[in-house]
Amino acid sequence: MRKIVRLFLDAYWRFSAQDGWAIASHIALSALTSLFPFLIFVTAMAGFLGSQSLADEVAKLVFSAWPPVVAQPIASELHDVLAAPHGGLLTIGAVLALYFSSGAVEAARVGLNRAYCLVESRPWWLLRLESTAYVVVAAIALLALAFLVVLGPLVWAGVLNFAPELAPLQIVVTVARLAIAALLMAISLFIAHRWLPKGRRRVIDIAPGIVLTFICCIVFGEVFGAYLSEFARNYVSTYAGLASVMVALVFLYSMATIFVYGGELNAAIMRARKKPR
Repeated sequence: MRKIVRLFLDAYWRFSAQDGWAIASHIALSALTSLFPFLIFVTAMAGFLGSQSLADEVAKLVFSAWPPVVAQPIASELHDVLAAPHGGLLTIGAVLALYFSSGAVEAARVGLNRAYCLVESRPWWLLRLESTAYVVVAAIALLALAFLVVLGPLVWAGVLNFAPELAPLQIVVTVARLAIAALLMAISLFIAHRWLPKGRRRVIDIAPGIVLTFICCIVFGEVFGAYLSEFARNYVSTYAGLASVMVALVFLYSMATIFVYGGELNAAIMRARKKPR
């Protein structure tokens, strides 16, 4: 137990010494400012594929992992943005949206490089191209999942025509949506720790931080959602019209802090393994 406590303390002191709080703030702000451009790009891609409604499903998938109190104000603003026409996939606006949406990936890279005590030596343009590729792959994957989500109710309706007694299992659809959101978060964490920072790490080296981040983010989301359901008026009275933005920033800042600390924990465990016994 003492060794485990020492590992967590070592990770915390390194987190504080290496500007972890400031890095988490950078990641949170980058994530919030990248969210709108990313979904605008997804909307343009969905329009190129001939199904604008898929973009709304992608937004639902993205926000399904957020507490409803945090997600609803941002989602309503996003709906207004996504409802406006954004032209074809290859317009300058869509390309710029793709570029700016890669900022969150770059912020996460900076945080993990700092956590693993790595100095990035790759050229900036190569890193930006890699981040942009991640955004494109994420957009395609989310659109594919959205298509399955849209197709699911149609398939389910057909199943009920032949087996009406299965109607009580409708809750499975809701559970499936939450399971998809959890799976997306787990895959994103694995890709981030495995390939974003400089160099390569073994799965066994990154697993502790991923598990810690996954569990803590889910627990924090539930606790923060419960807190806001009782005390959201405190943010309204303090920040007035900016309350929804501030709530989202606090939520993303906390999640980013957990994310960076997960990297620091991995680094602490890797250092402990290298020490002579």
